[in-house]
Amino acid sequence: MMRGLWLLLVLVAAATAERVFIGDQVIRVNAETEEQIQLLQALEMQEEGELDFWLHPVSTELPVDIRVPRSSFSFVTEYLNAHNIPYSVLINNLQELLDEEKAEMMQNEMKERSSRSFNFGAYHRLETIYSWMDTLVAQYPNLVSKQEIGRSYENRPMYVLKFSTGGNKRPAIWIDTGIHSREWVSPATGLWTANKIATDYGKDTSLTSLLNTMDIYMLLLTNPDGYAYTHSKDRMWRKTRSENPGSRCRGVDPNRNWDAGFAGPGASKNPCSDSYHGPSAHSEIEVKNVVNLIKSHGNFKSFISIHAYSQLLMYPYGYSCKNVAHQPELDSVGRAAVQKLTSLYGTQYKVGSICKIIYQASGGSIDWSYDVGIKYSFAFELRDTGRYGFILPANQILPTATETWLALKHIMEYVRDHPY
Repeated sequence: MMRGLWLLLVLVAAATAERVFIGDQVIRVNAETEEQIQLLQALEMQEEGELDFWLHPVSTELPVDIRVPRSSFSFVTEYLNAHNIPYSVLINNLQELLDEEKAEMMQNEMKERSSRSFNFGAYHRLETIYSWMDTLVAQYPNLVSKQEIGRSYENRPMYVLKFSTGGNKRPAIWIDTGIHSREWVSPATGLWTANKIATDYGKDTSLTSLLNTMDIYMLLLTNPDGYAYTHSKDRMWRKTRSENPGSRCRGVDPNRNWDAGFAGPGASKNPCSDSYHGPSAHSEIEVKNVVNLIKSHGNFKSFISIHAYSQLLMYPYGYSCKNVAHQPELDSVGRAAVQKLTSLYGTQYKVGSICKIIYQASGGSIDWSYDVGIKYSFAFELRDTGRYGFILPANQILPTATETWLALKHIMEYVRDHPY
């Protein structure tokens, strides 16, 4: 009897155990020739599911960041040395950073409980974010409402915050954060931004005039299952949590699942890959929920998706390297927005089409939104450029959010002033 109980406890502990990354390193590889890029691409294909490429090998102009598990380190370094491919270590022991992050979060949670306040300069769990939404709606009932747009694969509600001063299906701007669950600074920036919109309405004349004619929809957790999973089991999880029939690996990359060049270059057909496109376009309920809302509304003028990291402001296409019809205008809006962003702390961003400044990637959300007629479609890649990557310290949340706001505001004002 006791032995059976002990075995049960062991199984429960194993099932609830959080994944650890002791000795995992993040290395930066700087390929110097096209041949070295091809060797890195071969390494990525060969080790798909084993190595975690934070930045992919696409050109000699861009670095390649790889999280290398301790067990693979000697193999990877031997491979790089054998081909004379230079690399350096960005993060020596990933688990140390994660432990610091977790300790800081727990400390903040205790402070928030005792002071009953909300710290925008901290990372929060899904339940805390959902609860804060209710607080915002209660504080600004004439401006903010919360709408459930559907449920996730694991049956979590997906909530949109709608900022509106009245009228039905007015011209609208879409902003989503957290589509890739490990990019924590994205929803953290979204939270600060939602609060900024609510508190500045009536005080900031430009924002007030915007909201008097347009609505803003914000989806803070586009991938709620993945986000919850990064807090409970695996901080490095990126995908959804859907089951893939016939595979032991779960999840689909929700930003390779849109009906825009679906299953083309830059997406994987391997269910174990972090960029697995899924069995069909819009197979993921989280993607479908957004598609349904955008289509049924029918009057969105801008679609903005916020990711991390790399410090980029991008416009379509990702699935093709050809210029979109409105390329000159989108480039000009993007450059002006980035100028505003840089004015605060000097943070440098690059601007361009996804395919040209990062890599070819099919099935992306802003390609889909542009193709269904939403001209002003943009994607941000927030801080940083790789020192911390997905583990951006919480003390960078507020600087990231405040500088990003200047760019967002510029795009929204431009959209207001250029109805089409």
